[in-house]
Amino acid sequence: MKQRLITGIIAAALFIPIVWIGGVVFVLGTYVIATVALYEVLKMRSIDVLSIPGAISILTLWVFLLPDVYYDLLNQLNYSKIETALLSVLLLLVYTVMKKNRFTFDDAAFAVFAMLYVGIGFYYFIETRNVENEGIFWVVYALLVIWTTDSGAYFIGKSIGRRKLWPDISPNKTVEGFIGGILSAVILVAIFMQFAPLEVNVWYVLLATIILSAFGQIGDLVESALKRHYGVKDSGRILPGHGGLLDRFDSLLFVLPLMHILQLI
Repeated sequence: MKQRLITGIIAAALFIPIVWIGGVVFVLGTYVIATVALYEVLKMRSIDVLSIPGAISILTLWVFLLPDVYYDLLNQLNYSKIETALLSVLLLLVYTVMKKNRFTFDDAAFAVFAMLYVGIGFYYFIETRNVENEGIFWVVYALLVIWTTDSGAYFIGKSIGRRKLWPDISPNKTVEGFIGGILSAVILVAIFMQFAPLEVNVWYVLLATIILSAFGQIGDLVESALKRHYGVKDSGRILPGHGGLLDRFDSLLFVLPLMHILQLI
C-alpha cells in the first residue's frame, strides 16, 4: 500500500501539470504514454517493439495520434489516417510471408487491433484537451467519472457486494459495486457541474455520465480479459504498485471516444 501511494503521488505530480499546461507539452506527453501503452499490449503477444511489426505498429500509432490542428502535415503528403492504417495492414501481411508464417495472420491482426485500441483512445484524449477554452474542464470531467466510479465500485462492492459481476474475468467485481460506481460518479458530476464553466445541458451530462461510468468499468473488464487470456497479471511494471500505464488508462480508452460520440463536446 505504501509503494502504491508513493507511486500515485509521483505520477500525479508529473501528470497533472502536463494536462494543465496543454498544447504541445500535453501532446508530446500523450505520445509517450500511448507509446508505452502500445508496447505493453504488444508484449502480451510477445511482439517485440523493436521488430518490424513493432515499428510498423508504433509509427502507425503516431500517425493516428496526430491532432486535427496538425492535420495539414498529412495533407501535404496526400495521405489520410485511413490510408496509413491500410498501408500498415498490407505491410504486416507481407511480413507474414517474409517470415514464412512464423509471424502469423493472427499476429498481424493483433498488432492492428492493438494500435487501433490504443491509438483511437489517446487521440481523443488529445482532442478533448484541445477543445478551445473548455478542454481542461472536459478532461477533469472524464477523470472524475473514472476515478469516482472506481472508488465507488470498490468501497460499495466491499461493503455490500454479494453478486459477482463477471467472475471468470474479474473475480472481485460485484453487481452492487458496478451500480454503486455509477451512482457515485453521477453524484460527484452533479456537484462538479455547479462550478464548471461549461455551457451544456446538465441533465444530458448526468445521463451521459451513467453511460460513461458503465463503459469505463467495461473498459477495465476488457483489459482484464486481455491480461487473463495472455496470462499476465499487470500490463507492465512502470508504475510500482499500480502495474503498467495501460492498467491506469484502460477506462479512459473507452470513456474519451464515447464523450465525442455522445456529442458532449
